[in-house]
Amino acid sequence: HLLSPPVQARSSSYNGEYGGGGGQRFSHSGYQLEGPITAIRIRVNRYYIVGLQVRYGKVWSDYVGGNQGDLEEIFLHPGESVIQVSGKYKYYLRKLVFVTDKGRYLPFGKDTGTSFNAVPLYPNTVLRFISGRSGSLINAIGLHWDAYPSDCSSC
Repeated sequence: HLLSPPVQARSSSYNGEYGGGGGQRFSHSGYQLEGPITAIRIRVNRYYIVGLQVRYGKVWSDYVGGNQGDLEEIFLHPGESVIQVSGKYKYYLRKLVFVTDKGRYLPFGKDTGTSFNAVPLYPNTVLRFISGRSGSLINAIGLHWDAYPSDCSSC
């Protein structure tokens, strides 16, 4: 196997999955090449987080989840990053709160269920992409942290 370059400090970490069982697996790992997270869309109904979509650089990911409920959208400011994600789940994802390095607190969903709080393992790293499982709702979510892309030509 290839040896990793000795100078490169580890920066990637993972938290999850938070939620219940079932659903089809999804991952946005390919989208991180498009650039940093620049916007987030979350669909919510009275009880659950129904669906989500994330914009990486200028490119929106595929939408995952169901179609009932209201779609909410937030845009990050240029250079702003998500540095903490908390939320609640019971069978399905019920609440997500994104906290940014500009001090913004961006909540979605309902305040009920088992709590989780996720922060990156390494300093100066940010939310780079998400993964999880979905069907007609978001069953579970996973959070992938890494360094902010320094040479982002597309954003």
